[in-house]
Amino acid sequence: MTAAENVCYTLINVPMDSEPPSEISLKNDLGNCDMSAFLTSFPPPLEKGDVKLKTEALKKVIIMILNGEKLPGLLMTIIRFVLPLQDHTIKKLLLVFWEIVPKTTPDGRLLQEMILVCDAYRKDLQHPNEFIRGSTLRFLCKLKEAELLEPLMPAIRACLEHRHSYVRRNAVLAIYTIYRNFEHLIPDAPELIHDFLVNEKDASCKRNAFMMLIHADQDRALDYLSTCIDQVQTFGDILQLVIVELIYKVCHANPSERARFIRCIYNLLQSSSPAVKYEAAGTLVTLSSAPTAIKAAAQCYIDLIIKESDNNVKLIVLDRLIELKEHPSHERVLQDLVMDILRVLSTPDLEVRKKTLQLALDLVSSRNVEELVIVLKKEVIKTNNVTEHEDTDKYRQLLVRTLHSCSVRFPDMAANVIPVLMEFLSDNNEAAAADVLEFVREAIQRFDNLRPLIVEKMLEVFHAIKSVKIYRGALWILGEYCSTKEDIQSVMTEVRRSLGEIPIVESEIKKEAGELKPEEEVSVGPAQKLVTEMGTYATQSALSSSRPAKKEEDRPPLRGFLLDGDFFVAASLATTLTKIALRYASLVQEKNKQNSFNAEAMLLMATILHLGKSSLPKKPITDDDVDRISLCLKVLSECSPLMNDIFNKECRQSLSHMLSAKLEEEKLSQKKESEKRNVTIQPDDPISFMQLTAKNEMNSKEDQFQLSLLAAMGNTQRKEAADPLASKLNKVVTQLTGFSDPVYAEAYVHVNQYDIVLDVLVVNQTSDTLQNCTLELATLGDLKLVEKPSPLTLAPHDFANIKANVKVASTENGIIFGNVVYDVSGAASDRNCVVLSDIHIDIMDYIQPASCTDAEFRQMWAEFEWENKVTVNTNIIDLNEYLQHILKSTNMKCLTPEKALSGYCGFMAANLYARSIFGEDALANVSIEKPIHLGPEAPVTGHIRIRAKSQGMALSLGDKINLSQKKPSL
Repeated sequence: MTAAENVCYTLINVPMDSEPPSEISLKNDLGNCDMSAFLTSFPPPLEKGDVKLKTEALKKVIIMILNGEKLPGLLMTIIRFVLPLQDHTIKKLLLVFWEIVPKTTPDGRLLQEMILVCDAYRKDLQHPNEFIRGSTLRFLCKLKEAELLEPLMPAIRACLEHRHSYVRRNAVLAIYTIYRNFEHLIPDAPELIHDFLVNEKDASCKRNAFMMLIHADQDRALDYLSTCIDQVQTFGDILQLVIVELIYKVCHANPSERARFIRCIYNLLQSSSPAVKYEAAGTLVTLSSAPTAIKAAAQCYIDLIIKESDNNVKLIVLDRLIELKEHPSHERVLQDLVMDILRVLSTPDLEVRKKTLQLALDLVSSRNVEELVIVLKKEVIKTNNVTEHEDTDKYRQLLVRTLHSCSVRFPDMAANVIPVLMEFLSDNNEAAAADVLEFVREAIQRFDNLRPLIVEKMLEVFHAIKSVKIYRGALWILGEYCSTKEDIQSVMTEVRRSLGEIPIVESEIKKEAGELKPEEEVSVGPAQKLVTEMGTYATQSALSSSRPAKKEEDRPPLRGFLLDGDFFVAASLATTLTKIALRYASLVQEKNKQNSFNAEAMLLMATILHLGKSSLPKKPITDDDVDRISLCLKVLSECSPLMNDIFNKECRQSLSHMLSAKLEEEKLSQKKESEKRNVTIQPDDPISFMQLTAKNEMNSKEDQFQLSLLAAMGNTQRKEAADPLASKLNKVVTQLTGFSDPVYAEAYVHVNQYDIVLDVLVVNQTSDTLQNCTLELATLGDLKLVEKPSPLTLAPHDFANIKANVKVASTENGIIFGNVVYDVSGAASDRNCVVLSDIHIDIMDYIQPASCTDAEFRQMWAEFEWENKVTVNTNIIDLNEYLQHILKSTNMKCLTPEKALSGYCGFMAANLYARSIFGEDALANVSIEKPIHLGPEAPVTGHIRIRAKSQGMALSLGDKINLSQKKPSL
């Protein structure tokens, strides 16, 4: 579809609550009264001419005709009383009316009345007002009757010389469409337009003329371009865009022409118009694979991202850069531009920054990793100085993860990165601090030479950590990797400092008792007389005291966590103290020092246990935490070699195994990605030489302009079904009516990104002509019918295809229902109706597998308020088989690693995640088991919990799982 063939819509606002008018009332409104009223009224309606009334009546006529009404009696009324009017609104509405009104008799001959209309438009083409001339020329582009156009050709030609550019550019469009549809009416159109183009000065007129030559006579277009190729930079942007399209098409069809035009494309990269620069860069990449061309195009894309303010534009251009990176030969060129790509981080939008960091990380190499790390460190420091914003914390997380990945891939950079990131362990944002902690844990395990530096920095920031979760992780790292006597004593000092004065219970009681005397205000309440058991009177008075509340900020951090009732950190502390005490015993030979250190560690654990059992904390200590601390006390009291190995060797080996599994999983995913990107060529595949390729074979290659147009229309074809016919054959036909119904209907349902296209085949199975055959549709759910399908006439045993567009707004199941209504030719009965079967829209067409981290999954699980619990009811007897069946049925991705699901233990738990094309998240937790006591053939049992932000998503996904749980029997 070319630019000139794009569909244009005219919107007419008509109140829907008004009653449909009758043909007589419309005639009266349009000025055609009966003769007696015409003679007796003064002035007559024709002379009176109420324009406003006629405008409203004409709108109603247009709407009624669009809805399938036949109003043949109004044609002469409009010609006599409305056509002569000079009002511009009336003129515009008449153009719409003449476009939609039937212009031929049933046998296909032109109506006699249309001669009068043709004469009226010949006069409009010679009208002194340029708006009337231009709009009439636009109308002529839509006429499909050669008999109407033939008398108007001299007037259309004359409009090419009009003084106003609006008339001239519409005259070019009119000539182009007439030449394309009826070449015999104006056979010399290309020559005429070429001469017009040479002498024309207006940019919009030149653009339309040049576009016509591209599609009508490409050789003339090339001749013109050759004469002015050096002045292309001075042209307007609309003409430059058309020139880029021509150069692409010519070079695509004839590669030998590349050298002739590639310099012109290079020049257009410097255009002042962003649209021209974008198209020129895309064309340059398709025409040349030379490193200089790729570099110039990539630099142009980067400049566009930085200078354009619209975030949507930034994301689109970033996607083009990512596409460039996917090509193996282009990746090397882009690696030199990493620092330029990082300039995009100045954009405040989080999505743009996320894509930019990912692209930079994919392109980083040993040559530029140092510069990349310097820039990212500066960005991290900037986020610390910026006022807190919702996206600032998320951006800091992105930066931390990027630096983490850089350090893992390039270990030499870790020493530069760690000191900067360790400062963020004391950050208020727990998520960013958790990312830093995860990075530090991996670095201290992998890089032995960095352990002293990391331990030193960890001890520096330990007291400032605010989050209990980060505190636990820091305790574990210090307990695991403090290997020298000095470091172990430093850890003990920090723990004592963070715990405050001990024993905790006694010190807290003393503190309260000590503060009571100086700060209290004592007051005695009024005396109250009471009766004792023996019947005597007694007087009772109340002593009340008030004191200022103790500020919790004054407490040391660990003491504050314990008094708040968080004793899980106490269990972590007990493990850490046990590790360092056992390690201290192996480093120090003096028994008294060993016993002293052990006694101090045991004292800390005992005082925590005492605190947990007291009434001081907000929540009492749990039994699990008591068991863990008691176990650690027992280990320290016995000091057996077995426990020493478990605490000081086995823990680190477990971490090593986990990190190795994680690294292996990352390598596997990278390998899969690289396999997708690498084009595998079989030994017997033919080699294609561009210079030896025939022209007709070149035309079979993908046209980038056509692909981009399809993408814009939401019709991007999948690679596995590139042929549209093959794609249609893969679809299931939905039968809408029965074979015995007078009208048979069936539909293909094409699901695009944001809309559904129904391609309905309607067959007349009767021997009668069906008039005003209309497909009437309605929707249930978050679906909306975009436009009402036009009525049509079906001959006996004839068929036709009707297309209807349905807009989709969110991810939930929907239903499309309706009927086919028609009139039988010559019958006096009411309209006939055939009810259609319902079309159910599947939610799976909008759900795509996606990935997220465990922390993000937990956060979304806590935030999402809609939950749908589905009971497992299946005939599948294997746990893994059931999980794979659910993944296939729901398009979700399993976030739980394969190694965690391997083996057999009778039960399984897995997390699933997916996103809709509308950006809605869907979470699911599968908890299933194999009831062994019921025998080996017993089916899987359990529950699936679904959580989503919207109710529709949670319910629709639950319905889908319920419907597809059972495996179909063979």
